[in-house]
Amino acid sequence: MASSKRDCYEVLGVPRDATAEQIKKAYRKLAMANHPDRNPGDKAAEERFKEATACYEILSKESSRAQYDRFGWAAFEHGGGGGGGFGGGVDLEEALRAFAGAFGGGGGGGFFESLFGAMGGGERASRTAPVDGADLRYDLELTFEEAAVGVRKSMSLPMEEDCPSCRGSGAADGSRPVPCPHCGGRGMIVGGNGFFQVRQPCRACGGTGEIVRDPCRICNGTGRVKKKRDIELNIPAGVDSGFRLRLAGKGEAGTRGGADGNLYVVLHVQEHPVFAREGLDIHCNVPVPFHVAALGGEMMVPTVRGDVPLKIPAGTQSGRVLPLKGLGLPDPRGGGRTGDQYVRVGIEVPVGLNSTAKDLLTAFGAAVKDGHHPQLAALRRKADAFYGKRDVLQRQKERKE
Repeated sequence: MASSKRDCYEVLGVPRDATAEQIKKAYRKLAMANHPDRNPGDKAAEERFKEATACYEILSKESSRAQYDRFGWAAFEHGGGGGGGFGGGVDLEEALRAFAGAFGGGGGGGFFESLFGAMGGGERASRTAPVDGADLRYDLELTFEEAAVGVRKSMSLPMEEDCPSCRGSGAADGSRPVPCPHCGGRGMIVGGNGFFQVRQPCRACGGTGEIVRDPCRICNGTGRVKKKRDIELNIPAGVDSGFRLRLAGKGEAGTRGGADGNLYVVLHVQEHPVFAREGLDIHCNVPVPFHVAALGGEMMVPTVRGDVPLKIPAGTQSGRVLPLKGLGLPDPRGGGRTGDQYVRVGIEVPVGLNSTAKDLLTAFGAAVKDGHHPQLAALRRKADAFYGKRDVLQRQKERKE
């Protein structure tokens, strides 16, 4: 007897030689238009959604599409083959699962597993499976000196781990958790109304499906206890703010035999009154006596490795930057790379001079000509050019008035 169901290709509006991508695109369009969330209470839209989903389930798979092309709906009715039971109608939950699969949701996994609940015994299996501990973050402040030369730090951090008395069950010795009476041990509560139902974790048991009637006295039934964990941290030289150290297995302890999480230590380096850093390079402002800057000479300047001699060329002006190659910070990741230090010169004028020094400076000033101060001479030339243009404009203005 011929089936009363409409032709699948007609339902989806595609030709019989349509590609898999054309079928998927057509189904998406129909499913979005008739989705129950967009048409609450519309039974006709719900039926169109189910019909389109049933057809998509058949035509999206090569094996079932081949059966349909040969036998039509008869291949899926009266136990006639792998149509997923579409001969007896489509369950809305299954239709929504198929809709998720068409949009890259993997069919019945991920979001829809948590929305509708796992099938069969999957809930209890997931609750008793090992759970890895969470990764943790710890922010550590260092002085500039500690970051420059490296340091070893000892830390004591509070961590949660399985209670040693009840081994993480939360139940006292001689007892064990019992199925939660509120959810019947499923860990999920069904809510909602109409044809759309949502499963949520049971609040009474926290989604575990079990409650503890005789709690462990050590952990008060939580199955977890806080414990100080001592950690030794070796910080390499050259680290900067934002540098992150990963300590494998030093994070939160896993439950039911799960692996421990990782600990990530994020460093924050204090500023220094003498040295400023830019990557691995160090910058330092050094005041230079004016006679040294004028005549040239050698000065001892500070670096992160101690004082070193720096040659000051004759005629050095304030603001000039002199490099010290290889005297910056080492790369904390290794590789042997080291930064440089850059010294910015600032000319310092002497104060508190006695009469002899003042007389000598007076004689020095008399001997110095304008050509000995090229920057000052350049400033005078630019100012005189401004005055000349200003005066011309002023005279033109007066004539017009």
